[in-house]
Amino acid sequence: MHDTRKLLHVERIPLRWGDMDAFGHVNNTVYFRYMEQARIGWLEAIGIDMNAPTEGPVIINASCTFLKQLVYPGVLEVKMHGGAPGKSSVMSYYEIRVEGDDTLYAEGAAKVVWVDHSLGKSCPIPDWVRKHLG
Repeated sequence: MHDTRKLLHVERIPLRWGDMDAFGHVNNTVYFRYMEQARIGWLEAIGIDMNAPTEGPVIINASCTFLKQLVYPGVLEVKMHGGAPGKSSVMSYYEIRVEGDDTLYAEGAAKVVWVDHSLGKSCPIPDWVRKHLG
């Protein structure tokens, strides 16, 4: 992992039977939900109210590399790392593993932009959030 990335959060997520598809493994779209849950867990942990913010984080792109199939049952460990923040955005990076297994099942990334919702435009990441990024 690149040196400028900082571990921000670890989310544990139980695999659900319904996460699997007709092929008997977790559907690829669900991996994005796992990364989202880790991101929301981190945001809530630093004090961001996700229900009624006047400004806050918006994802403008996301990617995932599927390395090994996940299958039910199990508990996931999703590690979220942050890159060096810019003025209004920061890259987030994810590693998805099964608890008790060092195998990397998937890795992903998402660009997070801080947005003023009333204006519909990006704005600077607040200093109090920035301090949690590095």
